[in-house]
Amino acid sequence: MSIQRTSRAFKDISLSFEPHPITKDLQILKNEASIRRSVRNIVQTIPTEKFFNPLFGSDIKGSLFEFIDIGTASVISDQIKISIENFEPRVDNLEIEVFPLENLNAFNVVVVFDIIGQEFPTQEYSFLLEATR
Repeated sequence: MSIQRTSRAFKDISLSFEPHPITKDLQILKNEASIRRSVRNIVQTIPTEKFFNPLFGSDIKGSLFEFIDIGTASVISDQIKISIENFEPRVDNLEIEVFPLENLNAFNVVVVFDIIGQEFPTQEYSFLLEATR
């Protein structure tokens, strides 16, 4: 018999630290916005960047200086999938698509996932992964 996990309500503060226009309090992210932001933070954090947890994050930035091809796209996809599975237990049915864009020297990344235990629609997070100077 499998164990069914259920989610509660989740709240996080916005890392932009922009005050709410009326209350002047820090803005709050709730439920699916909070989990979507968590997934984004995991993908964009470089290992050793977070104090006291040097394994947190994904090492996709290291793959940006390889050839822009399907092989590197597969490596990036695997790195993202492993990091999200290790650090975000609230998501399920994780699908990552990475498309190489040779003419831009970049990758288009789409992360699709479901939130466990709640009736939220399927979440999607997409971004352009490119080397910066």
